Amino acid sequence: MIADIWFDPSCPYTWTTSRWLIEVTKVRPVEIRWHVMSLSVLNEGRDDDPEGDPEGYLWYPVRVCAAVAQKYGSEALGRFYTELWNGSDEWIGTFAPALERAGLPTELASAGPEYDDAVRASHAEAMNHLGPHVGTPIIVADGAAFFGPVISKIPVGEPAGRLWDGTLLVASTPGFHELKGAVHAKPQR
Repeated sequence: MIADIWFDPSCPYTWTTSRWLIEVTKVRPVEIRWHVMSLSVLNEGRDDDPEGDPEGYLWYPVRVCAAVAQKYGSEALGRFYTELWNGSDEWIGTFAPALERAGLPTELASAGPEYDDAVRASHAEAMNHLGPHVGTPIIVADGAAFFGPVISKIPVGEPAGRLWDGTLLVASTPGFHELKGAVHAKPQR
């Protein structure tokens, strides 16, 4: 089974969900395809700034991701995303070292607005599955499309597989559109 995940690389909860999805591949026959989406695009035109990004910094990581995807494909994008977060104890690492650790050219760190159309196209593809009322990540697998799951702790082994099974069951139920739990905790890395 293929699981397509659209992610904004700046979201720590999306990072946690992506690590869960990698755990799922260890216990279920799932292959991940990585795609970029953008909180900057999602929030364009809003009067408020839910991401607290008035300078537009969140465009930089999605542009680098779009450049990686366009030039080297989904698997390389997944490697870069992993290294972007693995290289730093802070929010996200710097781009050039993460690219180098992922085996990619460091020049991609200077990706600029020339990748905005690619970011917007990939983001639109994600939104086509669920609509603009959701955030990051969006996962599509086995005919089901869903936002999240938003998790703060990464389940491993069979618990990761059970969460996958349950998420697919719920998301593929006709008429289903939302499920929320208790107030979330800070994501664990």
